[in-house]
Amino acid sequence: MTTLIVTLPEHPGDESAVFDYVITPDGRVVAEASSAPLALLPRPGQAAPGGTVHEVVALVPAQHLSWHQVQMPKGTLTRRFLQDGSPPRLRAVLEGLLEDHLLDDPVQLHFALAPQPDPDAPLWVAVCSRPWLRAALQALEQTGLAPSRVVPEFAPGEQADTLFVTGEASAPQVVSTARGAVAVWPLSAATVALLNWPAEQSVLAEPAVAEVAEQWFKRTVTLQQTSLRHVQSLQTAWDLAQFDLVNSSRARSFKRGAAAARSFWQAPRWRPTRLALLALVAINLAGLNAWAWKEQAALQARQTAIKQVLTSTFASVQVVVDAPVQMTRAVAALQQANGASTGRDFESLLSTFGTLAPAGYVPSAIEFNAGELRLTGLPDAFEDLAFKLKAQGYSARLERDKLVIQQGAAP
Repeated sequence: MTTLIVTLPEHPGDESAVFDYVITPDGRVVAEASSAPLALLPRPGQAAPGGTVHEVVALVPAQHLSWHQVQMPKGTLTRRFLQDGSPPRLRAVLEGLLEDHLLDDPVQLHFALAPQPDPDAPLWVAVCSRPWLRAALQALEQTGLAPSRVVPEFAPGEQADTLFVTGEASAPQVVSTARGAVAVWPLSAATVALLNWPAEQSVLAEPAVAEVAEQWFKRTVTLQQTSLRHVQSLQTAWDLAQFDLVNSSRARSFKRGAAAARSFWQAPRWRPTRLALLALVAINLAGLNAWAWKEQAALQARQTAIKQVLTSTFASVQVVVDAPVQMTRAVAALQQANGASTGRDFESLLSTFGTLAPAGYVPSAIEFNAGELRLTGLPDAFEDLAFKLKAQGYSARLERDKLVIQQGAAP
């Protein structure tokens, strides 16, 4: 499933704002990475280098998020809080817990809780500007780019202890994922001294700031493309669209389904399961084909046996078209030739009809030919008579002014 990852800009309401985007066909490789005004971004259903775009994901840059760990009071958090739409009471609790840790008015901030939190353990809360995030998402939605998820560029507990140097050479910044937390600082001498980053631990840097990072940290850094890191952000289970950004249960269901499908088909941890599922399907297909072949062979053997019985019993039958019908006719002909009574002869047909015929019915003419009894003059209540004849093993039909009776179904 081809995904378009759109990085939310600093000023989303500006008509001249440029959006960085990445297209990935499988959540692992980069098919295209570029920047464009909002009106020129690829659209869902549009052909792209990685295939037709099926999903849009909005990415929140690290500098727009702050991370806080809180212990929720017992009873305020259920395991289904995201499915329930993150009730307003929960937001009020978060505002009370974080009020002393925030520089801005909590009303102006958006909160998002960690996915699948443990109600009895501390959990991470992402915080960002509410007006900024709303404006950015509305800008995307108004141009037909409604995102199915809103993911952070970095999430706590999802990377090893690593330093990332990002941004521009004129204003580089450092992102630390040490000890399961995410922290963002401007790159400076004070930051380097505060971090005191061990020499054996890696430092990753974007190409634009690699030289600056090597000067500050006095070591060789590992290059990492921004686009590749943004693709890796799809692997997170975080979705920042919570509380008032979740509009309906239908939207929540779609997001949960899309996230589950994307995780199953793309996440490396599901690769053994995917391979096992494909192997199971292949084995079942092979088993069904073998079973069908066996049943077909058994059916063919039975048909051959029936034909052999017919041709060995009645030497006059040279070509077998419908063995049961031909055998019935041959047996009837043999009985008739030997003078034995059968259900197809004149006496049996007329006797059965006389027993079931309506009282007072007298046909004006009677004909018998090749096991068919034809009576001129139609009796009353034909459907009732035909039903009674069928129960005795005979069929009846109308041909103009004649009633035709024969044993079994009409050929």
